[in-house]
Amino acid sequence: MSSWLIQLNADVVSCTRCPRLIEHCRKVAREKRRAYLDWDYWGKPVPGFGDLNARVLILGLAPGAHGSNRTGRPFTGDGSGYFMYPVLHKVGFASQPNATHKGDGLKLKDAYITAVARCAPPGNKPSPEELANCSEFLDRELEGLKKVKVILVLGKIAFDGYLNYLKRRGVVQNKTQYIFGHAAEYRLPNSKILLASYHPSMQNTLTGKLTEKMFLKVVKDAARLASAKA
Repeated sequence: MSSWLIQLNADVVSCTRCPRLIEHCRKVAREKRRAYLDWDYWGKPVPGFGDLNARVLILGLAPGAHGSNRTGRPFTGDGSGYFMYPVLHKVGFASQPNATHKGDGLKLKDAYITAVARCAPPGNKPSPEELANCSEFLDRELEGLKKVKVILVLGKIAFDGYLNYLKRRGVVQNKTQYIFGHAAEYRLPNSKILLASYHPSMQNTLTGKLTEKMFLKVVKDAARLASAKA
């Protein structure tokens, strides 16, 4: 692992800028869910995960209270991950379809997964201030991931979070021309491609708002766009 990422991950894990979120993560880790009483919950901010040479960045919302907040790895051990990783495996981004814990052997190829918020928020709703507190970590991550060509954002909050990053960097002046929608695709002034998907939350997948077929198509699109010649 590169030194910049070791330092970034250490800074993420030790961050205490958002007292509400830190308290929530720790409370969930103490009280646990009945199914996971024998687990030693992670209970801290969750760093990103994946291939440092990735051409595809997958950007989510935040750790799940009993998923990443339990396992310490993005989209690992909850319904969103159980939906997402089999699709990533089919397309060739993940070495296996299952993501249960950090030591399960899962590796990503040409993909890196992170989130706009690194702590599990109550009700899956980080505040604007909390997202702003976390934005430095995304900035540093994107600075280090030199080969990213496609940013696949999962959900509206992640979509807005990436656009805010582009504004901070002076790549775009305003966000009004970028409208969130499933499979929305934008070629950006910095030559990268922004691709949107509904979030693979159980709320979306169990109601059919996001089906495996829909998600498979958008992930295949991300792979195709990342491989296309400029």
